[in-house]
Amino acid sequence: MTARPIKPLSLPDVPRAVVGTPPRLMRIHPSELWVDGLYQRDLSSKSLKLIEKLVRFWDWSRFSIPVVTNVDGAWHVIDGQHTAIAALSHGGIGEIDVMVVESSAVGERAEAFLGHNRDRIAVTTGELFFAAAASGDDDVLTALSVCERAGATVLRNPSPGRPFKPGEIIAVAALMKLVKRRSAMQARVVIECLVKARLAPVSAEMINAVDSVLYGPLYGDVEPANVLDAILKFGNAIAPKAIELSLAKKLPKARALAILIYQHTKKGKRPVADATHPAQSNGEPIVFN
Repeated sequence: MTARPIKPLSLPDVPRAVVGTPPRLMRIHPSELWVDGLYQRDLSSKSLKLIEKLVRFWDWSRFSIPVVTNVDGAWHVIDGQHTAIAALSHGGIGEIDVMVVESSAVGERAEAFLGHNRDRIAVTTGELFFAAAASGDDDVLTALSVCERAGATVLRNPSPGRPFKPGEIIAVAALMKLVKRRSAMQARVVIECLVKARLAPVSAEMINAVDSVLYGPLYGDVEPANVLDAILKFGNAIAPKAIELSLAKKLPKARALAILIYQHTKKGKRPVADATHPAQSNGEPIVFN
């Protein structure tokens, strides 16, 4: 069972705020809402893309209720202007629920706006990844299966200050791109190679580099075990050498890594008798920052 009840925390040393007038719900047509440019953000290109996405995929289960207050008879949006604009732009929404709060002075409204945006806890890519898995996303489920079979662990929320362990992945975006452009078996080979190399963590650059060396059009004729040999021979020197090459040749870091790995990888098929690779001699992880 994954559900858990809401329980209070014991906070004996935390002073309690004075509770003012609670908010109330109200239904209003979004065309009746106003935005104060004194403290509200203008619409950026990112804002326009978000509004377009909200219009295209409007879903009441994802509806974030706007927070408004009355200013001289007009309803000003403190938080949620993108939602309000999307509702109006959609054309088929009509009235929406808003949460009405008391905030008379412009300074109070600006502080409320800052609070709504500052006090949010950002959702990590790892948390989004596991939420997508829970929703049944096929690509994410494939990625999880690939990592499980390869011996890798996708971190939901990395602990600050804790050293990464070999095979841990926070590069969720790179992992998902790998799964989408390769077969599940090919993706597994890439991740398994990095796990056996004891990368801590498995970085986006190394995922892209090893994928390019094994399956990219510029390389080829190499075996995963030989790629692993090359990485292990570099050890912790691989990251600084890649940075040096990247700066000298003005290359992306992943491209520099791919060049280094390919140059030091034995070409051709690996003999059957040498198909299994021994563990790294000193057992130390390759720390990749």
